[in-house]
Amino acid sequence: MSVHSRGVKPPLSPDAEALTKAPPVPKYLSAHAKAEWRRVMPQLIARRVITKADMAGVEAYCVSVGASRLIADTMSAGVLPDLKMGGLQIRYMQTARQFAAEYGLTPTSRARIGAVQSDDDDDDNPLAV
Repeated sequence: MSVHSRGVKPPLSPDAEALTKAPPVPKYLSAHAKAEWRRVMPQLIARRVITKADMAGVEAYCVSVGASRLIADTMSAGVLPDLKMGGLQIRYMQTARQFAAEYGLTPTSRARIGAVQSDDDDDDNPLAV
């Protein structure tokens, strides 16, 4: 029987080249995106899962979250709901969710990180030699 891993993400683990200090917030980000950067960057640094190579993805995540919130603000400001804006917001939210899962910002992806870090349970195994 063949085993496939389609749809199964590998567990996240601390990276040897992980950043130890948060880089400055990119100036081009919107106010909502900057707020998201400041909210998630300390978590990513603490978990040691973010490297310099990942910065474009983190920026894209923050842009997606910022754009989604900007659309929500616009739509809740008394402007009649626009179906095109609603569809655009949904796409930004989906993109943000996908990036969040990549970087361990969702409960499921955090559980994958926790599963990797809890491999020191040898003392509890009665069959361990």
